[in-house]
Amino acid sequence: MKKLLLEVCANGIHSAINAQQAGAHRIELCENLEGGGTTPSSGTIKLAREKLSIPIHVLIRPRSGDFIYSNEEFEIMKRDIKFCKLNGINGVVLAILKLDGTIDSERCKELVQVAKPMSVTFQRAFDFVKDPFASMEEIISLGCDRILTSGQKQNVLDGSELIHQLVEQANNRIILLAGAGINEENIVEVVKRTGTHEFHFSAKTKVQSSMHYKKEGLNLGSETADEFSYFTSNENRILKIKELAEKIFTQKNDPYL
Repeated sequence: MKKLLLEVCANGIHSAINAQQAGAHRIELCENLEGGGTTPSSGTIKLAREKLSIPIHVLIRPRSGDFIYSNEEFEIMKRDIKFCKLNGINGVVLAILKLDGTIDSERCKELVQVAKPMSVTFQRAFDFVKDPFASMEEIISLGCDRILTSGQKQNVLDGSELIHQLVEQANNRIILLAGAGINEENIVEVVKRTGTHEFHFSAKTKVQSSMHYKKEGLNLGSETADEFSYFTSNENRILKIKELAEKIFTQKNDPYL
């Protein structure tokens, strides 16, 4: 029987440490979650490896936006993958698409070859492909180990039927890692409906700045940016999601219950 695996999307070192303390089985290390996630700094990667004993997968994404990358961005991705390999990282999370919504197999294959023997996850660019079933077959042929997907919906619960269909078609040739919008309220249904055994979530909460002096009316980013708060993965939320997931996963897979 497959074992339940919970991956926390950690947007920095504090989120990563919280995830491990809460019993997460693996983290995906990134930054800039507000933009869909980008590659964390070299310092963050090295410190996370020093601090954590659980597996670390690093997001390889040079910028937010689409998944069509220039030659220079492609070179950055290769260098970041090599850095991860040299620093004891267990896996990388990557994807490149073509303009027509298909997989850029030539470039992805090169990245997978650079990454091996690290584990390779095809990231949520998969949710933007035109044909998920044909694309999955292509990703399997590339040698990827798993696909992170919300079932091409904004929330993974809404995409659970497609994920279940992909799990059936995959027939153990690749892992479907279900993620996007998983929380304490829906984890039970997500586990029940998707038919997979790996789940990805951030369990983030907003932390208010401890600064006493606050300069009002000034933002470093957009006009709606808040310079006096940030998000981090919450240990208590991870614990709760894990408790619920383990309970329903055991019940779902035990023929005697």
